[in-house]
Amino acid sequence: MSEPVRILFVCLGNICRSPTAHGVFENRIEQLGLAERFQIDSAGTAAYHVGKAPDPRTQAAARRRGYSLEHLRARAVDDEDFSRFDFILAMDDANLRDLRVRCPRGYKGHLGLFLDFAEGQRTREVPDPYYTSGEAGFDEVLDLVEAASEGLLRHVQREQGI
Repeated sequence: MSEPVRILFVCLGNICRSPTAHGVFENRIEQLGLAERFQIDSAGTAAYHVGKAPDPRTQAAARRRGYSLEHLRARAVDDEDFSRFDFILAMDDANLRDLRVRCPRGYKGHLGLFLDFAEGQRTREVPDPYYTSGEAGFDEVLDLVEAASEGLLRHVQREQGI
């Protein structure tokens, strides 16, 4: 068997958007029996919440759709991530800029926006629901993440023959 495809999802604090992407994508590959073909992680460009579980509102929104995020813990992006991951996918332009500053010359993986994989999606960025009130912001994140996850999975399957 070939090496697993390694994917890192990145947002600012790693308690809302990137753990949602982590959990949704992980769930999807498990459903398809492909978990052993992937290594999935998430991180934040800032170390505000290292070691903490995803935001309770994020977990509640995910649970309503059948996703479990309770096992995830926030961590910060580190320099070794650029040698460990084939895909480093930011949730928005600001975090992508921060990642590009840190990215070493010669990085051979894909560094870009996660929503670039959401086919037919006009929105380029997954909005940060942290300062919103109510469930709508967290549900919007899930909608966008689900669409991008399907597109990313199709992309990897085409490229890797999975």
